[in-house]
Amino acid sequence: MTDNFEAMTISREKLSSARVLVVGDVMLDRYWYGAVDRISPEAPVPIVRITREEERNGGAANVAYNVLTLGAQSSLLTVVGDDEASHKLEALVARTGIRTYFGRDPELKTTVKLRVIGRQQQLLRVDFENTPKTEVLASQTAEFANLLPQQDAILFSDYGKGGLAHVSDMIARARAAGKPILIDPKGTDYSRYKNASLITPNRAELQQVIGPWLDESDLQTKAHNLREQLGLDAVLLTRSEEGMTLFDGQGQLHVSAQAREVFDVTGAGDTVIATMAALVAAGVSMRDALPLANRAGGLVVGKFGTATVSYEELFA
Repeated sequence: MTDNFEAMTISREKLSSARVLVVGDVMLDRYWYGAVDRISPEAPVPIVRITREEERNGGAANVAYNVLTLGAQSSLLTVVGDDEASHKLEALVARTGIRTYFGRDPELKTTVKLRVIGRQQQLLRVDFENTPKTEVLASQTAEFANLLPQQDAILFSDYGKGGLAHVSDMIARARAAGKPILIDPKGTDYSRYKNASLITPNRAELQQVIGPWLDESDLQTKAHNLREQLGLDAVLLTRSEEGMTLFDGQGQLHVSAQAREVFDVTGAGDTVIATMAALVAAGVSMRDALPLANRAGGLVVGKFGTATVSYEELFA
């Protein structure tokens, strides 16, 4: 089945009462913008004279912000370090209206991604991070159990930073409570995502798990096998310029990418899963949510850096 359908419209009121809990690895996205006028005499690299600095929500914090800008209610459960970046990030997130539940681990270094921008393009990215020695989000299990009853959907945003290494227990609790569970996966071991409602890998991520596919038929077989092995309701494969394909109990449903100028793909996956989660939380089926998530992903690649989509833009 393919995409010969119109995206549905959902009322702002319905969306505003939908509650999504985002759990996962957060980071602070820093942007340094500058002018590039000359090459360094020390090495063949451009000298960037910084003229402006900006900080944005990154990782799971960007996912939570995407849920909020679409018009749904958003909560964020995470663990950060006890450092300057964590306090900056918490203040940044709290200002948006997202409900924050930040655990702190003094041994953890809050992830910071610093991007140096010159002449409208990224010249360099510097990452500051460390891998936690312990399962940091395990300390938040009691908080998760407290928050669970009030939610309409649970979204796990895995950035492979160690926060969701043992996510299975939270999935089991959410499943027992009858909540839809959406996961943006990382790594090669998807067994920890067993019994989730939906996972949203991109092409490279899915290939790491099921291997390359020869053609569409081979992809369908492998995707459905994965879905059955893990007890998932659906797998949503995001395919950049090829659009998206949902593999579920009814078969598969494909939507083509919307042709538009691609400015920056940073965070497009965050927008897609946030849109799916907000709509599912509002009672929309995954199949009906798919074209809207596709539209949202198409809108965000036309913006620079980690960006979001508003209700007005999505339903324009």
